Amino acid sequence: MLKRTHTCGELGIQNENCQVVLSGWVDHVRNLGGILFLSLRDRYGKTQLFFSPEKKELYEKATLLHGEDVITVKGTVNARPDEARTKSDPTGEVEIHVDDLEVLSKAETPPIYINIESNTSEEQRLNYRYLDLRTKKMQKNILMRNDVTHSVRKFFYENDFADIETPILTASTPEGARDFLVPSRLKDGKFYALPQSPQLFKQLLMVSGFDKYYQIAKCFRDEDLRADRQLEFSQIDYEMSFVDENDVMDITEKMVARVFKDVLDIDIELPLAKMDYETAMNVYGSDKPDLRFDLKLNDVTEYFTGTDFSIIASIIESGGCVKAVKLPGKASEYSRKKISLTEDFVKIYGAKGLMNIKYDTAGIKASFGKNVDVTVVENIVKALDMVESDIAFLVAGDRNTVNIALGALRGELAKKENLIDENQFKLLWVVKFPMFEYSEEDDRYVAKHHPFTMPYLEDLEKYADSPDKIRAKAYDIVLNGWELGGGSIRIHDRTIQKKVFEMLNINDEEQEEKFGFLLNAFRYGVPPHGGCALGLARFVALLAKEEYIRDVIPFPKTTTGTCLMTDAPSVVSEKQLDELHISVKKETVKEESK
Repeated sequence: MLKRTHTCGELGIQNENCQVVLSGWVDHVRNLGGILFLSLRDRYGKTQLFFSPEKKELYEKATLLHGEDVITVKGTVNARPDEARTKSDPTGEVEIHVDDLEVLSKAETPPIYINIESNTSEEQRLNYRYLDLRTKKMQKNILMRNDVTHSVRKFFYENDFADIETPILTASTPEGARDFLVPSRLKDGKFYALPQSPQLFKQLLMVSGFDKYYQIAKCFRDEDLRADRQLEFSQIDYEMSFVDENDVMDITEKMVARVFKDVLDIDIELPLAKMDYETAMNVYGSDKPDLRFDLKLNDVTEYFTGTDFSIIASIIESGGCVKAVKLPGKASEYSRKKISLTEDFVKIYGAKGLMNIKYDTAGIKASFGKNVDVTVVENIVKALDMVESDIAFLVAGDRNTVNIALGALRGELAKKENLIDENQFKLLWVVKFPMFEYSEEDDRYVAKHHPFTMPYLEDLEKYADSPDKIRAKAYDIVLNGWELGGGSIRIHDRTIQKKVFEMLNINDEEQEEKFGFLLNAFRYGVPPHGGCALGLARFVALLAKEEYIRDVIPFPKTTTGTCLMTDAPSVVSEKQLDELHISVKKETVKEESK
């Protein structure tokens, strides 16, 4: 068999007259009636092959080739005629005059397009993922992921972080999402859990004296999926001892800047801006604000004070608010129908309705104008600096709902009105998150991040009866409106940790059962420590400007958690279940009562 000497992306005019051997996939065939050109493709690029009709046997063999056949050729590098050169293509100035051809594998017609852009369905792409991965887009994305991980590893190595693996089979601990459970054959009736994160193990590594740890960690969460979630994912995970929030944020942003430079040759200005959680929610309606556009939420509650507009008066009296977001220059484009559709959108996020003020050539008109004194509208227009052609949208209700609804509308307006510069990368830190949030589903307070986050101790004492007011030493790094990663300073004091568990209604027995090994470790000298974790796929997707993380994961699951290629999850044999002492409950179909 001929052995490859070069790849399909490296030959140029400097290689003219060289004898070379190339291997790859037939990308496309051009038979010009006696002259045969083939484009040969591998992950490095494409090279044009020329088969001369004068070499009859070789020529006839080549005419039988089709797209995606795998071949090896031997030949001489020749300069293309001047009129046929494409200098924008790395190999566009040369072609290989083929002397020998080996057909390594014949291919049937693929069920998806590989060498051209197409609207192939997501289902087809995932069903034939090994073919989808041959496309230019997917090869670029997966190789970019490789570049990102290489840059990350270099950075941490150069900064004295130790790459340490943590277990995949571990004990089930309540960390927020449902665990994936793995039955033990050797310990009848017992189960391992796949880690939702390496959280407890990396804290124990700090207890063990490894003051700088990192890994590209595999994590598993059995949760309902959205477009930006996967059941299994990788995160850039790291932890440090003897540090505070600023130390962890500093190493994080330097690592992120290094990746931008290595992968995209973009310089990120450091240090990154910091914004506290309360400001982010009040001004942008999101704890991960997109700063590529300048729409902001404006509190206009004061202008409704004392109003006879009973609905608004009732909201204000109960502690609610009224906020507005101004959309410049678009008043004429918002018909009654479009405004109605916009109202339907905010209702998805809990808003009861949507008010508006239009300032166009006909003057200023407010949808609620008949319900308030004219000065109310005038004052709001002045406060928002509205000029002719502007439109403002207003939502009234409890502050949390108003922030979330208008924050979502802010993002929707920016997308629909093309206000986002897709070539920008806007990074910031959001800090001082709430330690706890109330869960209606569980009817109790739960940890906003996780229960090992250090609270501000002055808040812990001051707001013992109002857990939602306690702030945490937690921080998220945000990129273009996405949470790129997050972390916190950890609790390293056994007494504080037990206090937090108690506030989460985790009793002594459950503390010992689920976290006994951690609490015991805290008896033997624990350094102050903190860390962070960045979603690898999300990071790569943002760098590659892909909307979905599935497009930067080699073999992802669908939003229903299935693998269309392998049919996972699948039924297993009774023998396997018997070995594990497991029986599967069969659902019984109950006849509907008449």
